Amino acid sequence: MTTQLNSTAAASTPAVMGWREWLALPALGISEVKVKVDTGARSSALHAFDIHRFDRSGVAMVRFKVHPLQRNTSHTITAETPVLDERWVRSSSGQSQSRPVIQTLVKVGEQSWPIELTLTNRDAMGFRMLLGREAVRHRFLVDPGRSYLLGGGCTH
Repeated sequence: MTTQLNSTAAASTPAVMGWREWLALPALGISEVKVKVDTGARSSALHAFDIHRFDRSGVAMVRFKVHPLQRNTSHTITAETPVLDERWVRSSSGQSQSRPVIQTLVKVGEQSWPIELTLTNRDAMGFRMLLGREAVRHRFLVDPGRSYLLGGGCTH
C-alpha cells in the first residue's frame, strides 16, 4: 500500500524549475526570453516600450515593442494583442504604476499554458521578464539554487 501511495504522489509532483529559465511567448512572436522566476511577485511582467493603446472595432488593443534579449537593442519584436485589463501594480521599489494586462500563451520546457502579463519598461532590470507565482502555481516547484533546468536557451 505504501508503494502505491508513493508512486501516486510522485506522478502528481510538479516539475522543478530554476530561479531563472528560458521561455517562449509564441503568440507574441517571442521565441526566447530569459526570465527571473519570482515567487515573491504575484503577477508576471514583460519588458515593453513604445506601448500604444488603441481601439479596434470596440476591442481595447495594445501595440508594443520588446527587446527580448538582455543587452541587445538591435533585436526588436513588435506585438499587438487585446488588452485584458488595466491594473495598478506596485514595483519592487514600492512605486505604483498603472499597466496594461494581456493574456498570452507561455511555453516553458514541454509545457504551455495561458498566463496574464503586465507590460512595463524593464530596461533597468536584470531580466526582460519576471515570471510571478500565479503563472507557476500548481505547475512547477522552484529550486532557488539552480538555473535553466527546463532547456531552451539563447541561440543568438
